[in-house]
Amino acid sequence: MSPLKEKYRKEVIPKLMELHKYQNVMQVPRLEKVVLNIGMGEAIKNGKALEAAEKDLATISGQHPVTTRAKKSISTFKLRTGMPIGLKVTLRGGRMYEFFDKLVNAVLPRIREFQGLSRDSFDGRGNYTLGFKEQVVFPEIEYDKIDKTRGLEISIITTAKTDEEGRSLLELLGVPFIKE
Repeated sequence: MSPLKEKYRKEVIPKLMELHKYQNVMQVPRLEKVVLNIGMGEAIKNGKALEAAEKDLATISGQHPVTTRAKKSISTFKLRTGMPIGLKVTLRGGRMYEFFDKLVNAVLPRIREFQGLSRDSFDGRGNYTLGFKEQVVFPEIEYDKIDKTRGLEISIITTAKTDEEGRSLLELLGVPFIKE
């Protein structure tokens, strides 16, 4: 069992039960999945870019990414239904906890002039999304080997019902939010 899951069971659950007055342990919010996503408009013109991004995303997540395809045609962007326009990886279970631990303890502290994450990036249902302008902040990515810096979006999906419950869960798991 990962150290983060151990921390969740021993420290986070009791604190959340006390804080939000839950009657049952099963009411306590938990991490459900972490989704990594790279949207690539450049894939329309450059097919090789998709391969390079796929390699980067596989290195970061430790799991093979799925190609996302266009749902609708948009003539302005020369986009047709079914064209590959991005990549995503869904992490659950042990891999999710490992990735979350790495994100909080290795990646975020490496960002230059990092003040903390915004408290406003919740979706209304306790899920949190953050974005990176470049994939180089991850320790597995070698700066010399990348062809181009790409943005990356990370969505942390929880079982929380409200943003306040989700924020409490993530704070107790070690996510550094900006102090109000």
